[in-house]
Amino acid sequence: MKNKSITFIFCIFINIILGLFVQVLNIPLLFLDTVGTIFGAVTLGPILGALIGGLSNIILGFVSNPLTYSYILANIALGLIVGFISNKKGFSYKEASIVGVILSIICPLISTPISLYLFGELNSNGSSLLLAILSRSNEIIFSGVFIPRLVSNMVDKIISCLFVAFILTKISQKYISKIDEAKKESQLTVELVENN
Repeated sequence: MKNKSITFIFCIFINIILGLFVQVLNIPLLFLDTVGTIFGAVTLGPILGALIGGLSNIILGFVSNPLTYSYILANIALGLIVGFISNKKGFSYKEASIVGVILSIICPLISTPISLYLFGELNSNGSSLLLAILSRSNEIIFSGVFIPRLVSNMVDKIISCLFVAFILTKISQKYISKIDEAKKESQLTVELVENN
């Protein structure tokens, strides 16, 4: 239980630190604010992965940009997707790449309507340039916002997933066995929720 709590807090911390780091450097097409969520979902399961994603958004919204609160659903979905897939298939480089592609489609599908509702346009990290190229008029349509988000997420989510897969190959076997125990506890929780 102690290792589970430490991992949970560490994952939120990683999301916040990497997210702020990339914001400060303004690296195009890269966010890295979900690396902790991905790691947490793989090691602790989908429910805790979703909680890590949601809490990270809340804290980042408080510390950095209040608009981050608006995208909480995308990060909760990310935690659930990564957790469920990694529970069934594992998280080798191959699975990490596939999950990265899946996330790079699903996350923009969730966040694009939110951006359109909030701003009527896109204002983030290199995607605005792509939006300007794709938009022919002042009227911004769903696809004009979705495609730049898809491209930036394709880069960010695949790199984030592969980075987590790499980290998992470097973690000591002792820690892996403790993670597996925590994961089994999370799987039992998921099964209980599904059966009720």
